[in-house]
This record gives sequence, structure tokens and C-alpha cells, in this order.
Amino acid sequence: MALNPPLHPVVAEVTARIIERSRATRADYLRRMDAARDSGAGRAKLSCANWAHAFAGQTIADKLTAMDGSKPNVGVVTAYNDMLSAHQPFERFPEVIRKAVREVGATAQVAGGTPAMCDGVTQGRPGMELSLFSRDAIAMATGVALTHDAFDAAMMLGVCDKIVPGLFMGALAFGHLPVVFAPAGPMPSGIPNAEKARVRAEYAQGLVDRTTLLASEIGSYHSPGTCTFYGTANSNQMMMEIAGLH
Repeated sequence: MALNPPLHPVVAEVTARIIERSRATRADYLRRMDAARDSGAGRAKLSCANWAHAFAGQTIADKLTAMDGSKPNVGVVTAYNDMLSAHQPFERFPEVIRKAVREVGATAQVAGGTPAMCDGVTQGRPGMELSLFSRDAIAMATGVALTHDAFDAAMMLGVCDKIVPGLFMGALAFGHLPVVFAPAGPMPSGIPNAEKARVRAEYAQGLVDRTTLLASEIGSYHSPGTCTFYGTANSNQMMMEIAGLH
């Protein structure tokens, strides 16, 4: 089986048009990223006052590491909230990351947070109208977090189809930095989809009450982690394919 099957002719045609239309802006972007990369490590660009300010809230050990001037500093952008199961696990990630980078003599800081909404919760509600708009807000928040220019690499903590593209778009503004995307992990399987569908059908027919329906839904969406029906990996992979970075 071919690893890279040929594109459908229509997809190939659209891709070629996009490449041609974006040629000038892409060249400008690459020039800016080259200039940013060649301007030196993030920690070396800040004045002593700015660097001290950036580490004022850190531990004494991390301050001593930062004063060395040769150790990388990793910026973490997180979409953590504990209202959505997919993002609840991120609560503990920053400390795990800090400990991991300390083991190799570096430092890590939470550079900023982004909103993360779920149209599975807002479905049928006015908040649903903010779903796609939130992607741009996430991209902007990511850019704001990294614009302190104090980082030599970054980690993006987020899941789902608005959050990951938003983080990706924001990270591209700092394309000279190595960036790692980390999901929070899947929700374990709950009740079978067929069972959930059966209860929903019975509720629609008036055969069971709201309490029974809610118990069924809670049995499906039942723990921290990405919703069982959601293909986060596919979403992330698609973004990389679109950007031509695979």
C-alpha cells in the first residue's frame, strides 16, 4: 500500500491555487521566522530587568537556573478548565512539565491560558454561536502568551476541534520555536452507544423520564478525558497536513 497516495485532482488543483496565492505572504512569513530564529535565544533578548520580572514569581531554584543564562525556558500555553472533561486533566500537567524540565537543568512556565468551549454543551443554546469565533480568540490568546519573548520552546495543552487549531494558529506566529502539542488523554468507554441511543429514543417517545435519560447520559460522559466519540488525533493530523508540515 502506498504511504502517500496521490491527491484527488480537485484537491490537487485547490492546493496548487492556495500555494500560488499565498506565495508572497508565505515567503514573508518564512523571512520573519528566519530573522526571529537568528536573533538568538529568547532568554538572551530580554534586558536584566525584564528577565528578573519574568521570573519574579518562580522558585528560588528556578531563579538560579534562569540566572545562569544558558538553560532553556519552556513556555506552556494551556486550555485547562475543569468544566469540560477533555480539559480537566490539564490541571496537573504544568507541574509535571516543570519537574521534567528541571531534571534536565531547564525551566518551564505557564505562559498563558486560552478559553476552551464545547459545542456539545452549548448545542442548541445561544453560546453555540461563539464556537467558531472561539478559535480566533484562542489563537490570539496563544500569541499574547508567547509574545513575552522569554521562551526557547513551547508546549500547547489542548484538545478538540476549535482549541487545537486555535493553538496551532497562534503557535505559527512563533514558528521559529520548537512546539509540542499534548492532548489530555481519552475518556474510558462508558455505556455502549446502542444503549444510549435506545434510552434517547424511549425518552423521545415519552416512555422514560428525564431522570432516566440523565442517568444514561452520565453513564456515557462519565469521567475526565476526551469524549469517547471524538477523534482528536485525526483533527491534529489534519491541521498538520493543511499546513504542509507533516
